[in-house]
Amino acid sequence: MPDNIVVERDGAIAVIIVNRPKEMNALNLATMLELDRIIRSLEDDQSVGALIITGSGEKAFVAGADISEMADMGAMQAKEWARLGQQVFSRIENFPRPVIAAVNGYALGGGCELAMACDIRLASEKAKFGQPEVNLGIIPGFGGTQRLTRLVGKGQAKLLIFSGDIIDAQEALRIGLVDRVVSADELMVAAKALANKMIAKAPLAVSQAKLAINKGVEMDSESGYMFESEIFGMCFTTADQKEGMRAFLEKRKPVFSGQ
Repeated sequence: MPDNIVVERDGAIAVIIVNRPKEMNALNLATMLELDRIIRSLEDDQSVGALIITGSGEKAFVAGADISEMADMGAMQAKEWARLGQQVFSRIENFPRPVIAAVNGYALGGGCELAMACDIRLASEKAKFGQPEVNLGIIPGFGGTQRLTRLVGKGQAKLLIFSGDIIDAQEALRIGLVDRVVSADELMVAAKALANKMIAKAPLAVSQAKLAINKGVEMDSESGYMFESEIFGMCFTTADQKEGMRAFLEKRKPVFSGQ
């Protein structure tokens, strides 16, 4: 039986593929636990400079959570399932290096929530997005009510969640749900090019910038400024800062060590 999650390496890029094409890559318990295990293992792998998350096949990124497993859940079991999804997606959101969603098809429900947990969302022109949980008598449970609101604002989040509408890639781009739309043929090329651009920068600086953004957005402005200044100062204790500024003054390309 094939793995529910496949990991491919391309240099310093780890490509995570949700691999249940017959089920439109729907997230069942086994897939979620496997994804969690893989993300945990990659956190400590210093050879990984960036992650790309995508779906197997041409139809779906992740078409949602597996309804066949959810249909008979009771309230406590459903709450535990939601908490598991939230924890796995928070681990992705806080992964110490950049994470890019390469959305190749349907990203609905849990799939949209998975994409939103990534730092950057690149969408194929064929991609579709939505939080249609109200059609099933439930709400988004893997962080969708929170992340969607932060990404697109309260009004657009309510519009999508209350209506259950499915939108195309261009509408997702217009409202700020995705960051770039490319042709289906260019999706992985574009995702890898962006990942390699980020990998070429000072690794600690990128990681700390991610921390400043993720934590700072939860703070009031003044606390966010203070947190930023602390991280800014910490950067001046690193070898990468010395190398980066020295290279700039010497008019050469920096060679970062990640230290």
